[in-house]
Amino acid sequence: MKFTLSWLKDHLDTDADVATVAEAMTRAGLEVEEVHDPIAALAPFTAARIVSAERHPQADRLQVCQVETVDGMKEIVCGAPNARAGLTTIYAPIGAFVPGLGVTLVEKPVRGVVSHGMLCSAAELELADESDGILELADDVRVGEPAAGVFGAEPVIDFEVTPNRPDWLGVAGIARDLAAAGLGTLKTPEIVPVPGTFDNPVTVRLDAPQLCPAFAGRVIRGVTNGPSPEWLKRRLTAIGLRSINRLVDVTNLISYDRARPLHVYDMAKLVGSEIVVRGGQVARDTGEPEHLIALDGKTYAVGPHHCVISDAAGERPIGLGGVMGGESTGCDDATTDVFLESAWFDPLATAQTGRDLSIASDAQYRFARGVDTASLVPGVELATRLILDLCGGEASATTLSGQAPAAPLPFAFDPARVAALTGLEVGEDRIAEILTDLGFGVARGSPWSVTPPTWRRDVEGPADLVEEVARIVGYDSLPSTPLPDLGAPPRGVLSPRQARIRTARRAMAALGWFEAVTWSFLKQDTARLFGGGDDRLLLENPIAADLDCMRPSVLPNLIQAAARNAARGHADVALFEIGPIYLGDGPTDQRTVLAGVMSDRAARHWSGKGEDALFAVKGDLTAVLDRMGAPVASLQLAQGQNRDWWHPGRSARLQLGPKTIVAEFGQLHPRVLKALDADGPLYGFEIVLDALPEPRGQKSKSRGSADLPVLMPLTRDFAFVVDDGVAAGDLVRAVAGADKALIAEVRVFDVYRGAGVPDGKASIALEVVLQPREATLSDADIEALTGKVTAAAARLGATLRG
Repeated sequence: MKFTLSWLKDHLDTDADVATVAEAMTRAGLEVEEVHDPIAALAPFTAARIVSAERHPQADRLQVCQVETVDGMKEIVCGAPNARAGLTTIYAPIGAFVPGLGVTLVEKPVRGVVSHGMLCSAAELELADESDGILELADDVRVGEPAAGVFGAEPVIDFEVTPNRPDWLGVAGIARDLAAAGLGTLKTPEIVPVPGTFDNPVTVRLDAPQLCPAFAGRVIRGVTNGPSPEWLKRRLTAIGLRSINRLVDVTNLISYDRARPLHVYDMAKLVGSEIVVRGGQVARDTGEPEHLIALDGKTYAVGPHHCVISDAAGERPIGLGGVMGGESTGCDDATTDVFLESAWFDPLATAQTGRDLSIASDAQYRFARGVDTASLVPGVELATRLILDLCGGEASATTLSGQAPAAPLPFAFDPARVAALTGLEVGEDRIAEILTDLGFGVARGSPWSVTPPTWRRDVEGPADLVEEVARIVGYDSLPSTPLPDLGAPPRGVLSPRQARIRTARRAMAALGWFEAVTWSFLKQDTARLFGGGDDRLLLENPIAADLDCMRPSVLPNLIQAAARNAARGHADVALFEIGPIYLGDGPTDQRTVLAGVMSDRAARHWSGKGEDALFAVKGDLTAVLDRMGAPVASLQLAQGQNRDWWHPGRSARLQLGPKTIVAEFGQLHPRVLKALDADGPLYGFEIVLDALPEPRGQKSKSRGSADLPVLMPLTRDFAFVVDDGVAAGDLVRAVAGADKALIAEVRVFDVYRGAGVPDGKASIALEVVLQPREATLSDADIEALTGKVTAAAARLGATLRG
């Protein structure tokens, strides 16, 4: 929205300059985007008169002019075809910046003749888009008169209008807010009705009241159309509008002055004496929508939800209601009788029409935000007075068809709410004054009764009135209270679980795994492979047909990611993800897991295949659990109890007792890989982070004192015969617990089955590292420890191998 300072002063009695007005607008909540002051840009330019013009000796299209300027006589080279003796034009001195050319003038020869300045065209001064020659001014313009005064240039304010304030789309509405803010006195002229001298010969029928509930209009006959007067042209041109003719310019002026869009139809081009407002029609035989050639010269196909203005008993479309008129009834210089329209169109329907047809007219912009419902007849009266003054003629009576939406209803308001919500101490008299100046009806009582004006349908309750008072008083007056100093927080910003997840993420990356981020949903058939797929977990509106179910495990997404990498030549992958899984639709059925999938397809190497991938996964699993603070030494290894997407002979689980399953790991079942179109073998694990007990204390980031024993460690080897089904890890834990103070580590270094070992048995050889601290161990101490180790192993049915 743009307006000039002089235009504002037609409605506001103030001595404020443009900078003060812009500052007051910003304080009142109007977001000023730019203040363009052409007076400053045109300051170097003045009027000058060509005394003589001779052909340039070296160029046929150039003339050497002797010019009378404010700086005296100057010789200037000019290429304009209209440069001639006696012409008054605009002179730019050396050193002036020419905005239309983007250059600063310097004194230099032009084909051997030095030009001491420049004679300017309208385009070079950015007063027009293009020019055929230099400016031609009236003969009575004196030499040296500033160009800004010659063209009536004045500052233009451009600001952004919020969708809830359509009243700001008129200069009168801006003046009202500035007057309430104390910048001046509102003096918007009253609209004096123009009495009709004959009955309105045009009737209006509203067949679509949901699109257009009210339509006012009158006929004005005997008008003389033509170019607008200079004051009207200058006012429209200053804000970027092109002057068309008197009738159209009047409607544009009122649209920007009072936020009231209007339209005029040439009566000679109307068919019949009835105008019908309806929705767009579709041909019954072809199903094609009807078309309208609008004033912009484009053809638009209109639908049933678009508002159409038609004549000829509703058969011929002549305009799009609230958007744009039709070319067939446009006014030109030959127009003598017009029908003036002032209607109220539904904002939502108008906005949708603009979006559907890609039309962004000034009328559509205003109607889409909501035009003042009480401005229908006043808009007609104001336009009638201007048309009669500029074009002559006589007006008919004004008719109003339909009924505009009802005015806003009053509501109760307690002025104490201003202090309660904002902290501002504003007296009741000042609150009443502000609301009254903004157009609200105020009936003071207990409580007050406040009625919003018809142009402020965004005000719906007391809080909106508090905002209006605070806006006018000034947000810079709001009291400021510093937040209380609560001191340093006793702990970090991360919860123990968040800290554990961050630790796990870093540990996995350090072990060479790559983090993946996948969807929290997958295909229902895939979910069933991993124990899920319940209909309660189906999505009502999935983003894709194969992502319709919440995932019961992270493993299928990682398997598919590994398969995609393998299909693109990256078969050796190790991917992990930390995220949620969904076991049901209850509030406690969501779990957070850390899952990983690794392939066993490393590149060939002369040293051999290397470590079995199953044990590599187990090692990394144990390492990340230890980094997260899990009680690794207390975890039990259980085989043969994994769920059916794991390989039954190459998988296991870690648990804290029979009910608390911490993790499952191993090789994934070939049946599952085939269903997911993934080549095996693939190995993986899944840790349920919710099952891990919280650490007992917060570890400090600082290192503790070094524990360096002064005595050398020693080792003792034991070979135990155990049942073939006993896990080596269980035997290691049992031996390590025989004497926790003395035994530092227990390692398996041999497993043997064969001659000398009974069938169904296995020999497991352990290396036990002893770390004495107080004194060197004697033979008796070692014998006593041997007895403890043997007794601990015996609890698992193990005996020393003879």
